[in-house]
This record gives sequence, C-alpha cells and structure tokens, in this order.
Amino acid sequence: MRFRCQPADLGLLESAPERIVTERELPASAAAVFELFADPARWAEWFPAIRSGRWTSAETRRVGATRAVTLSTMTVYERFLAWEPGARFSFCFTHVSVPCFVRRLVEDYRLEPLGAARCRLIWTVAYEPRLIGRLAGGTMKPMFAAAGDGLASYLARA
Repeated sequence: MRFRCQPADLGLLESAPERIVTERELPASAAAVFELFADPARWAEWFPAIRSGRWTSAETRRVGATRAVTLSTMTVYERFLAWEPGARFSFCFTHVSVPCFVRRLVEDYRLEPLGAARCRLIWTVAYEPRLIGRLAGGTMKPMFAAAGDGLASYLARA
C-alpha cells in the first residue's frame, strides 16, 4: 500500500518548518561522490537505515526520474527535482509505504570541490511534519548524522 505525500518542490528548502542540515568533508572528489549517489543500489553500503534502492522509472539519472528506497521501517518513493552531475542531487517524497509522518519532504545534496580528491557535502532535509512526525522528529537527526558518518567512513575505505 502507498500513502501519498503532498507535492513538494525546491522552494520547500527555504519555507519548511523543519530542517536538518548535515555537513561533512569527504575524502573523494565531488564527481566520485555524485556517482555513488546516482546508483540507488549502493546507498545501503553507507547509509545504515537503508536496506535497498532501485529506479522505478524507465528514464534514470535526470530530473523527473523516480526511485524507491527501502528502509528498515518503510519504503519511500521519490521523484528527482535537481540533477547536476558532480554538484547537486535533490528529490522529494511522493509516497511512503506506511501512513506518512511528513506532509512534504525534500532532500538536497550539494557537493563543493575541495581540491582533486576531497569535497564538502551539504545535505539538507526540509520537511513539513504531521503530528506523528513531530513526535518522531528526534529520531531523524541522528539517522542523518549516522548516514553522514557512514558515507565519510565508506569513502575513506574505498
């Protein structure tokens, strides 16, 4: 079963009542990190809460493409809002497999080069929570912090 989230666009990054910003310096080029992000099947290698990911649209790697990501507690369905290789990767939730904890949500990943083999990730999660999302909101920030740490560790080993 799928539960619809309200439509969202990049404007939510500025207007959302709730935001989580995770920043990490990463030991890889912005191009290499973007390629890792571009493969939904690889997210489970570094994001502890993710079990699997897959494209759900015929066209991939572009604005408008869709994917499904299965976490330990639900599956989220996403549509891409920005796709700038080596620089930016953004999507919104369209549906979730359990009653939605957010009305709208946008994730925005920005990569800033710091030389040939390093970059800075600025990862913003902007959302409008439902009541249950307000109650569970304290679990989201640690989940994204663990993902940022997992990404940095994964890239250091690669």
